[in-house]
Amino acid sequence: MDADFNALAIFALVAEEKNFRAAADRLGVSRSAVSQTIARLEGALGIALVQRTTRSVNLTEAGERLYNEVAPAIADMRAAVEVTVNLRGPPRGQLRLAVSSIADRFLCGDMLAAFAEENPEIQLDITVTDEEFDIVAAGYDAGVRLGEVIEQDMIAVPIAGEERQIAVCAPAFRDRFGIPAHPRELPGFRCIGWRPAPKAAPYRWEFTEDGKDFSVAVSPEITTNDMALMIKLAIAGAGISFGMQESYRAAIERGELIPILGDFCAGFPGFYLYYPSRRNVAPKLRALVRHVQNLR
Repeated sequence: MDADFNALAIFALVAEEKNFRAAADRLGVSRSAVSQTIARLEGALGIALVQRTTRSVNLTEAGERLYNEVAPAIADMRAAVEVTVNLRGPPRGQLRLAVSSIADRFLCGDMLAAFAEENPEIQLDITVTDEEFDIVAAGYDAGVRLGEVIEQDMIAVPIAGEERQIAVCAPAFRDRFGIPAHPRELPGFRCIGWRPAPKAAPYRWEFTEDGKDFSVAVSPEITTNDMALMIKLAIAGAGISFGMQESYRAAIERGELIPILGDFCAGFPGFYLYYPSRRNVAPKLRALVRHVQNLR
């Protein structure tokens, strides 16, 4: 059969949005037009690609396989079109980013505000998430994650220098319960844990001693996926918390939290802006890469 590239592009958009109405809004057409296009594509292929319910749209196994195959090519074509269009002027368009909630230096506001001011025709769409997924398949232009979890086939640009994870508690907690002299004593103290997603296990507390890394199996009395809540709980004396030093910096400077176990908290490579390796990098993304590099 002859490939219907327009139908494939619409199918890819439905897969990204998981919603016919949202895909139609992005295309500027009616929901029924999108639905009819998908139905024609399924009829031509002789197999169902999406499962429709009154509330959601999910891909079938065949739909997942097709999307995984066509998504990179469609992303390349979109980038190529943007490169051509932007030859006429400054970078423009929507730039979709998936950013880890603990990438504080990127999310602090200053970096993004300066970028927005320099590039008024670029619309930033930022999703703060700690779930690990394929940013290309999900329709994002780039992501921000710790270097250790970025796929090897991605281009990664460092955002800042070395990062450090630390343990902290409130002065009142220290005065009342004392503090551990070694990380292995942590299971005997009340702790506040972090998890990246509702069904994920709490994040491991990792330390270094004599040049060797080790982790401690802490059983937090309170666990959350919200770093801001963790900080508030630690300040309130609910327990010992553990996370990026940058996340706690303001509270430490105000005297609301104190770092502990510092001798066991070594630095490591920090956060990176990452994106797929493509021949054509969209001008809007190239502008962000250049902005990040200039601020280092």
